[in-house]
Amino acid sequence: MSRGEQQSADDDAGNHSAAEKRPQMPNVTNDSSDASDTEDRTKPESTDRPQSLWQRTYATVFWTPRRLRWDPDSPPKFSLGLNILFGFAGAFTVANLYYNHPILNILAQDFGVPYVRVSDIPTLAQAGYAVGLLFLCPLGDMFERRPFVLTLVLFTATMSIGLAVTKSLAVFSAIQFITAVTTVTPQLMLPLVGDLAPPNRRAAAMSIVVSGLMLGILLARLLSGIMTQYVSWRYVYWLSVALQYLIFIFLWLFMPDYPATNKGGMNYFKMLWSILPMVAKHPVLVQACLISFFTSATFTNFWTVLTFLLAGAPYHYDPVTIGLFALVGIVSMVCGPFYARAVIDRFVPWFSVILGMIWCLIGISLGTYTGTFTVAGPIIQAFLGDFGMQTAQIANRSAIFTVEPKGRNRVNTAFMVATFCGQLVGTSVGSHLFARGGWIASGSYSMGSIGVALLITLARGPWEEGWIGWHGGLGIYKKSKDSATGKAAVEERSALRRMNTNEPQSQAVDADVEKGEPHKDQHRHTHGHDDQNEVNATDVEKALEMRAAENQYGSETPHHNTSAEREKVAQIEPVVPIDGQA
Repeated sequence: MSRGEQQSADDDAGNHSAAEKRPQMPNVTNDSSDASDTEDRTKPESTDRPQSLWQRTYATVFWTPRRLRWDPDSPPKFSLGLNILFGFAGAFTVANLYYNHPILNILAQDFGVPYVRVSDIPTLAQAGYAVGLLFLCPLGDMFERRPFVLTLVLFTATMSIGLAVTKSLAVFSAIQFITAVTTVTPQLMLPLVGDLAPPNRRAAAMSIVVSGLMLGILLARLLSGIMTQYVSWRYVYWLSVALQYLIFIFLWLFMPDYPATNKGGMNYFKMLWSILPMVAKHPVLVQACLISFFTSATFTNFWTVLTFLLAGAPYHYDPVTIGLFALVGIVSMVCGPFYARAVIDRFVPWFSVILGMIWCLIGISLGTYTGTFTVAGPIIQAFLGDFGMQTAQIANRSAIFTVEPKGRNRVNTAFMVATFCGQLVGTSVGSHLFARGGWIASGSYSMGSIGVALLITLARGPWEEGWIGWHGGLGIYKKSKDSATGKAAVEERSALRRMNTNEPQSQAVDADVEKGEPHKDQHRHTHGHDDQNEVNATDVEKALEMRAAENQYGSETPHHNTSAEREKVAQIEPVVPIDGQA
């Protein structure tokens, strides 16, 4: 019962004394308790007292339509439409961080400040995003996702209005930092997709959201650069506000109300601290974090210094033409879900990571050592580099989401912190190397990063459970197609997920089948034990009854007592009782 309903019940008890005399129904625990609690929680608060505008707004915004309420007996189906909605929300939420990148010079002119002052805005945005990753994303393991996500989207949309109207650089920078903190909605959706998608389709489902993330980064730069050539830069942020409110409306209409993963409650600070032991506990998580660190560095390195290359000799492209290069990366992102369905879901994640490293290596080598004299090199690198990094991240996420089924948000936090650190390093090191040695110097750094990532991948085989080694062989095909990693025969179904059929929710088992642990019964066995003496006595009685029946019917019909029949009769003699402890 919610706090408002409890208060209303107290008021009714005080105003109507007769109600106190009515007998109370005993507390009965049943399987539908979660559903009733959710239904009570999602009903708008009703009281006779007039509500303030804030209370009415809160009750309307966070009210859950009946068709979206949680039913443990029939969890909502994770459809392709809902998957695409998560990808759309991720794209135009993360875009808030990158609208400012192509228009820093315009912002400096409009605010009347030197360029060096506005150059700190992207750094503030990235710092705010890092704060949100570290301190907000783990809350996905504590809170119910629907109200949490809606709160973040609504807050971000409302705060973004300030970016479009302010005339102060200090206010603009402060709002950019605050909105970046709450722009972590996609990182809450990815673990939720890991909970909802069937294991054998998890990579394809997550690839849609990951593609949305990467598309948002590229589309933000493309839209911002093109729009500011024709209209004021403020229209870019008005567009951002409209898209944020559109995302909020869509999520309110279609996002089901999933319960919290950890219903028992967790201490916030202990939960944050638990990320470190979690990383130290799982070698596959450490391996994935290191690989993502080095591969993401190549992504930001390329897109940071590409502008310098194309704006200078021998190309001298204008900003609009440079912005169109993002279309190449967009094509690679669109191919991601199809590739994940055809390859990543079919093989073990380790093999897909190796393939991703190979695509990156081919693209970076061609782009680095041919980009100074032909534009074809950077185009190939834009496609293969982004494609390889994306597919490697999808495969790694598919592997790490199996290690802590009830801590996927914290697992994703560790993974994304490593990814984010790699992006910062790639941007910083790449720009400094380009200033000193040009395009080839920065590209060579990316070659070295991919080489290190490839060595980390090869240090641990596809079936290795320890930190380093190749135990289990080199097989790349999944031993079980129903598992995300291919190692377990059957993967335990999350309480939030149901299969494509309308099967009821199965009973939970105290075993992590994703990790191949044995089944442990959670119900009490009351199997009886046979009394051997009673069994022997029963056998004797049956044998005597059969002998009597045979003698009775044998006297009415001709009977030839052959040796075979005598042997058959001997076989039904009463058995000798045996020791009950034999």
